[in-house]
Parts: sequence; C-alpha cells; structure tokens
Amino acid sequence: MATAPPSPGQSLATALDRSEPLTGLLQRLRASRARYDAIAGLLPTALRAGVRPGPLDEATWVLLVPNAAAAAKLRQMLPQLQQALAAAGWGGPPIKLKVRPPA
Repeated sequence: MATAPPSPGQSLATALDRSEPLTGLLQRLRASRARYDAIAGLLPTALRAGVRPGPLDEATWVLLVPNAAAAAKLRQMLPQLQQALAAAGWGGPPIKLKVRPPA
C-alpha cells in the first residue's frame, strides 16, 4: 500500500508511523537493541564500549565489533551469548560478528 509523502509540518514520528517499510525497520532496530541489552552484561568490560548492535533479519543478528581481536574473543563467547538470548526470550537467528571499518 503506497503512502503519501509527509507534509512539511508532519513530525518524523508521524511519518515513521505511516510508512510500513520504515515501521518495520524501526521495529528491527529496537529488537536489535533489546537483544544487545540482554547480553551486554556478559561482554568483557574492555570490549563493551566498542561492541554495537547491528542489523537483525530472519537469518542473522549482527554484532559490530571494533577489531579482529574483539571478534575472536566474542566468537569464543557465542554459545554463552546465544544461551543468554534464549533465556531472555530472544530465540531466533544466530549471532554473526562483523568488524566495523575504521571511522
């Protein structure tokens, strides 16, 4: 269903609510953040500040990591992280780690 473009005075929140694709994107962003919140306490303190929740779809949930060393450490923790997600009610796609390019 096509939606009309937002009028100049329309708020961003209203535009998001009226756009099915944007609403779906916003829901996936919130779900990704909620998953991250469920595992953040398990992440090593030294890595926690550098790990970010990434894209979530039917096939995978991505954790963005700052470097290959962080990815290696978290790769060892994947079973524990998946278990914590399941315990929090977040079954579903497996976690994939992706190194963020430098800014």
